[in-house]
Amino acid sequence: LEPKGKQLLKTTSDYDLWLNSSILTTETNADNILNLMTDNIDLVTVSNPPISLAELVYTWAPQFTNDVNSLTYLWGEHYRRISLFNTVILGIDAAENGTDSQKKSLKAEALLGRAHSYFYLVNEYGKPYDPATAAVDLAVPFVTSDDVSKKSPARSTVAEIYKHIIDDINEAIPNLPENNSNARFRGSKGAAYSVLARVYLYRREYAEAQRYAELALANTRAVMIDYTNSATFPTTTNVVSHADAIYGRSSVAAGIPISSELKNLFASNDARRTVLYYNWASTARGGTSFYAAAVTPAFQLTNSGTTVQEMHLIAAEGAARANNLTNALSHLNEVRRNRLTGTPVTSRDFTSTNQTAVLDEVLAERRRELPFHGLRWFDMRRLDTENRMQTIIRTTAQNVEVARLEPHSNKYTLQIPIQVLAFNPDMAQNP
Repeated sequence: LEPKGKQLLKTTSDYDLWLNSSILTTETNADNILNLMTDNIDLVTVSNPPISLAELVYTWAPQFTNDVNSLTYLWGEHYRRISLFNTVILGIDAAENGTDSQKKSLKAEALLGRAHSYFYLVNEYGKPYDPATAAVDLAVPFVTSDDVSKKSPARSTVAEIYKHIIDDINEAIPNLPENNSNARFRGSKGAAYSVLARVYLYRREYAEAQRYAELALANTRAVMIDYTNSATFPTTTNVVSHADAIYGRSSVAAGIPISSELKNLFASNDARRTVLYYNWASTARGGTSFYAAAVTPAFQLTNSGTTVQEMHLIAAEGAARANNLTNALSHLNEVRRNRLTGTPVTSRDFTSTNQTAVLDEVLAERRRELPFHGLRWFDMRRLDTENRMQTIIRTTAQNVEVARLEPHSNKYTLQIPIQVLAFNPDMAQNP
């Protein structure tokens, strides 16, 4: 029986509309807390001891709440999307109307979306990828059902989740559309390649990451936005429609006080200082904030999905690590030419014949370009495995230490939320 006032998924068109859901394309506040864990933030107002959700996240508390009935931040948001994608994967073949090709395309988009959600989960609740231990390190349950009443399967390993992600995307690619320019939050071949580039980056398989980043660039119609020329700025705040989006995911990051470490990475001719940041001239601790809504409203939302500039930086890092400095600098300087001012345009380029210097600059540029896009925490995790992270200390306005994150700390892997364990008492907890 069809419930009164409810529309069931019957036709191929119904499933198509299902993939337009804002739940699948827009991050919530529960997602955005990932930005609070990073070294890009200086929350001067933090209490001692930390009390609020933001303060607990900012100080890497083992749990963000003691209320088993409250929202499961991060975990719950991802699995909510996975359930909706699973609905398409499981039901589209039996949908009424629509061609076989249309059904395969929608299923492919759902496979890509599910893979993207699992990419976040494995990088939040599994240890950073280590080929020596990934087969035993626990990650998250791999749920393929859309029946929320079913018991959750056991936690898969990091290696297993990554294999599922890669397998889903590779299965999807042949049936994905060539172009998603009309709806950049929907799947495409370029979007799939861009997610694979991320996946291999965080597996620290840099040659593969570079290969897929360059495939994404070759298979998208997205183009970088030139921050040095306001005439090229988008006219809409809808970030998933911006020209640089390859796989769009709308996210809110506003009014975030930045650390002096991040601020000091920007050169005086960097346009991002005035396009994205409020009160740059302030010398007070935490006085400058990432707050595009106050200075350039069109950029008030960030895209936590993939972009042209992210692919250039992944390709640049892969090439730098392989000591192919010509290619690395080519990708790096493509970003710099759209971010720094100065004439001729070649004056904006970074030049060096030293591999370490080039790689360091690529990593610095990545931090400047993607500070609050949900990726810095993942970068900190992978760089920590390479002994590139220093101790991070959180202090109050009176410079009293509240928390610290040591290199190789267990805090780099989030604990399973207590709400999840309440329903799954036999599930193993992270240290």
